[in-house]
Amino acid sequence: MGSGTISVKRQLRDYLEAARPPAITAAVWQELLARLAPVSESYLRDLLRATGLPFEQPYAGIRQHTFEELEQSLGEMYEVYAATLAAGDRERARYARRQVMAAKDRAKFLARNPRTAPEKQAQKEEMAQWMLVWLENPEVFAAWVAARKARMGRDR
Repeated sequence: MGSGTISVKRQLRDYLEAARPPAITAAVWQELLARLAPVSESYLRDLLRATGLPFEQPYAGIRQHTFEELEQSLGEMYEVYAATLAAGDRERARYARRQVMAAKDRAKFLARNPRTAPEKQAQKEEMAQWMLVWLENPEVFAAWVAARKARMGRDR
């Protein structure tokens, strides 16, 4: 990094101190992407999650450290997806689906990575399955995951 460049973290901190947004909304997200370009969405999302500010979906993405986080994220994403489709905002609905697809791809990558511990591989494979179900039929995901969790509990 050259001596005249300011890190993305610093630029973000400066923006948040000056603008003091109460939440990460669509407008804040878009402004930050433009202001911090060429920052990756996943890196920006990680930095913003660390602030503790409320984070609107679909911009918050899919959290998948635990099954509880994954279920909550997918539920929030469905609410946004259904509402934006109903409102005719197909672009935001497509963006929501892309977030789930990207998260599924990350889970599948970790599930196949030989450096990932076997128990983590199994967890990520199961998580990828959850996201595939969401992508195939988001309307039935909540009922499916409830049945899946009940079955997983019995199988242990």
